[in-house]
Amino acid sequence: MRWSASYIPTLKEAPRDAEVISHKLLARAGFIRQLTSGMYTFLPLGLRSLNKVAAIVREEMNRAGALEILMPMVQPAELWKESGRWDFYGRELLRIKDRKDSDFCLGPTHEEVVTDLVRGEVRSYRQLPLNLYQIQTKFRDEIRPRFGLMRCREFVMKDGYSFDRDETGAETSYKAMFNAYVAAFKRLGLDFKPVEADSGSIGGSFSHEFMVLADTGEDTIATCPACEYAANQEKAVSAPVEATQPSPCPPMEKVDTPAQHTVEEVAAFLKTTPQQVLKTLLFEVDGKAVAALVRGDHELNEIKLKNYFDATDIQLASPEQVKEWTKAEVGFAGPAGLKVDTIIADLSLQSGNDWVAGANATDTHVLHLDLNRDCEVDAYADLRNVAAGDPCPRCNTAMELKKGIEVGHVFKLGTKYSKALNATYLDENGKEQVMIMGCYGIGVSRIVASAIEQNNDENGIIFPPTIAPFEAVVISLGGKNKDVDAKAEELYNTMNKLGIDTIYDDRDERPGVKFKDADLVGFPIQIVLGGKGLEKGIVEAKDRRTGEKTELPLENFEQALSEWRAKVWEGWNLEL
Repeated sequence: MRWSASYIPTLKEAPRDAEVISHKLLARAGFIRQLTSGMYTFLPLGLRSLNKVAAIVREEMNRAGALEILMPMVQPAELWKESGRWDFYGRELLRIKDRKDSDFCLGPTHEEVVTDLVRGEVRSYRQLPLNLYQIQTKFRDEIRPRFGLMRCREFVMKDGYSFDRDETGAETSYKAMFNAYVAAFKRLGLDFKPVEADSGSIGGSFSHEFMVLADTGEDTIATCPACEYAANQEKAVSAPVEATQPSPCPPMEKVDTPAQHTVEEVAAFLKTTPQQVLKTLLFEVDGKAVAALVRGDHELNEIKLKNYFDATDIQLASPEQVKEWTKAEVGFAGPAGLKVDTIIADLSLQSGNDWVAGANATDTHVLHLDLNRDCEVDAYADLRNVAAGDPCPRCNTAMELKKGIEVGHVFKLGTKYSKALNATYLDENGKEQVMIMGCYGIGVSRIVASAIEQNNDENGIIFPPTIAPFEAVVISLGGKNKDVDAKAEELYNTMNKLGIDTIYDDRDERPGVKFKDADLVGFPIQIVLGGKGLEKGIVEAKDRRTGEKTELPLENFEQALSEWRAKVWEGWNLEL
């Protein structure tokens, strides 16, 4: 590909609405252009990187025995109603009607469609296991699309689905997909970590997320430096604190706390610490009033609360509900005397005592609260986010918190969809059995953005060689020297014959412009030839990742380039 014949509209400035570095650089380097909120056109460079990611994912899926199909993006409402997700999925599901006034949706995922396919075709145990996948456009009507390709409404995803006879087979399929994901992300040149995760709206009993580690990540993950334990914030737990009998505390007493609403304000006003203050958070859970108690320096995890109740809908109580339930303004709720359906407390509160809490009266708190003596706690459960320094649940080592970007997710679905949609088979004895399912997703377009979030500098993108739009660029600095241009074109042709995906920057531009564009786009290998180099019989090779420059001989260019290129790939922990 010649630069002059391509369409690479680089920009000096990023769009004003671009917040994260990947959005800024993808726009500036001419990879994407926004059509409307959360929807992007992939320009030639962007599409090349997207296709390279998809090719690696496809190769690893095929190697693991999965079979590629392509399902419709538009899905009938009947299937979603049959699975029970038509109402449960929420407003992210874009619902539409056809000319016959029939209900459809744009597919955010394809569990229902693939299960419907298999239930109509697979009859016998001899046809199982079966693993199907596709690479296709999805649509989720995000309430606030942002961060470019990181959180958009329309995106490219690889979604796969396994069908097995029993739990043993399902476990085998899950492990095969897990290992295929590890292989794919290694080939993509990403610094990633598989973490235990919550299954969310997809459902299922067990899942792992694959996180690209980046300071700009939206997700927080807890990792143990001493063992392999890692989990996202929604799933992470710490080693259980042994429940002990708290020592007695003085009788509870009310104190005035005028206009002191937050934990920090109350702690400072009463000359205590946030650790001694009890937070009482009120929720409506499937129509019932619930109070969740956590320590003042801890954060409640709503996903854990929702999972504890196996709830369909959970909402933070409105100010009007808070006033109705507590007879006080927001900020003064407490468990003593509180009339709600359920009071549930975090496990960390079992061993504590002598708490400060709201008194269910405006501008009033209580001192010396004893949870066993002064209120009725219905249950204790893991309700909070883990914090840095919490003991690892496997080895008790202090855990670390890191930021990550979710790029893949594998689920053990069990029979959630196969039972609802009656996907059954006949076993060896002719008895009808429900298929066991798994679900496996990779955000193909998000990987492009994630790679940039992880690999960039002040000059632009630093792409891993496997997903760069072109692995190499040949830059001619010949100007009016036709011999330089001719030799540069010869090098370009040689590199492509060697299997190195190369673009030739043959533009009539100043050297500085070519250098800046090469760094901005992030070509891993830059080959620069000028008049002096041609005279001396050398060409300059630059490693974009390190910035190091090396002189390669023109006389034995192929061998010298191959040896130097191998070192570039080795720096990415990649194999040629």
